[in-house]
Amino acid sequence: MESRLMKSFSKTVLIALLGLLAVMSRADQRPNIIFAIADDWGWPHASVYGDPVVKTPAFDRIAKEGILFEHAYISSPSCTPSRNAILTGQYHWRLGYGGNLWSILDTWHMTYPHVLAKAGYHTGHWRKSYGPGRLDGWDTHPAGEVSGDFEKFLKNRPKDRPFCFWFGASDPHRPYTAGSGKAKGMDLSKIKLFAHYPDSETVRSDVADYYFEVERWDGDVEKVLDLLDREGLAENTIIVMTGDHGMPFPRCKGNLYDSGARVPMAVRWPKGIRKPGRVVTDFVSTTDLAPTFLDVAGVPVPSAMTGRSWGNIFASTMGGRVDSSRSYVLTGKERHVAAQEDPDGGGTPMRAIRNDDLLLIRNFRPDRWPAGTPNWQSGFIPGAWLADCDNGPTKTYMVDNRDRDDEYRFKYELAFGKRPEFELYDLKKDPDQLRNVADQKEYQTVLKDLNRQLEADLKATDDPRILGRGQEVFDDTKYLGGAPLHPDAPKTKKKTKK
Repeated sequence: MESRLMKSFSKTVLIALLGLLAVMSRADQRPNIIFAIADDWGWPHASVYGDPVVKTPAFDRIAKEGILFEHAYISSPSCTPSRNAILTGQYHWRLGYGGNLWSILDTWHMTYPHVLAKAGYHTGHWRKSYGPGRLDGWDTHPAGEVSGDFEKFLKNRPKDRPFCFWFGASDPHRPYTAGSGKAKGMDLSKIKLFAHYPDSETVRSDVADYYFEVERWDGDVEKVLDLLDREGLAENTIIVMTGDHGMPFPRCKGNLYDSGARVPMAVRWPKGIRKPGRVVTDFVSTTDLAPTFLDVAGVPVPSAMTGRSWGNIFASTMGGRVDSSRSYVLTGKERHVAAQEDPDGGGTPMRAIRNDDLLLIRNFRPDRWPAGTPNWQSGFIPGAWLADCDNGPTKTYMVDNRDRDDEYRFKYELAFGKRPEFELYDLKKDPDQLRNVADQKEYQTVLKDLNRQLEADLKATDDPRILGRGQEVFDDTKYLGGAPLHPDAPKTKKKTKK
């Protein structure tokens, strides 16, 4: 009897050990994950997209050896909510106070590094990840448990576990060193300006200085790629390279036009992407990143996540439109800076739907200044000047020259003027998104149809703004940051709203 029991026990232990070894074997095959995100790097500022001046060999290499996305969009064109949306895999409007800039992300929101850590991944982050804001109540950083540079992280990682690393940067966020782009040899005459800018040496040089920092950021990622090659880790490491929203210039960052909401995006995973070198035109959101990372790691995706995994895109061999259901994307904005006039500490809430042919933006508060009040003497934050737009030479030039002629005035109003409740852009006729056709008779049917679809999706994702709770959730909360000030404004402490 004892012998049979011992044999049975030994058999049970053996089966358990074999099962454990099988699990460990599967775990060893899970991909490593690197998420490389720039600060204020927008579309289409990469050489692989056809920009004739900026050089991005690391990004271009990832695209060539993986997938280049043509239509990648953020959730919000503002640092904190954009990053919160990436971390949680949810639209920023589902994150309460965390849908604002300079805020706090509630600890009950799961982030993909935390989910992966529980599944056995070694996680870490470096430089700008979450924020800006406060991390009240977080025992472990939402972007990963270990903080420090990637080479050190890689050296000290447990060799028997896959890793997940958030590789951040402060480039190409302002301020810039004036003339740095030109000094590097960039030809200012070849810079392709957005059509909403006046063509001037000042603006071109400012864009070149931004390009200088884009190239510096690209060089950082190139070192990561070289390190992966040296360590023999490239084959089973998925690396995504992107930005958190458009560049810090007028009508870009803080706006839902392509210049603010569209970002460069490339992903490489030699072991997991079929037919590398593809260009995909599916509309994808940065909220898709978290469920994609969990999916490729074999980890169940939490039901709260609104993003969708790219697993089917990786498995496909097609370019162009791979998934017909990815025919449009949603974006939105709540409070960026508390940039209105005293005593209004709210933001400029807006939502948008973008497809191949049309962009519809709904401005929920057309009475407010989309770029912040120009009347800096009356700012909610004393001295705040067009404060939803970062200070810089282009901003100052457009303000100082707004009355030069009709073109300058038109472009000033595009960047800094108030906007109607609905903006509709026909992208076939107006790819630069300059002429609002929402009030034209021939567009009324399509406007109503798009707005109906937008409202339905916002309701389905429990957007407080569309459900009538936006003021309570987003506006009536404390702002923790500062503001771009008018050059003549005295340096005083900011006001905050409880």
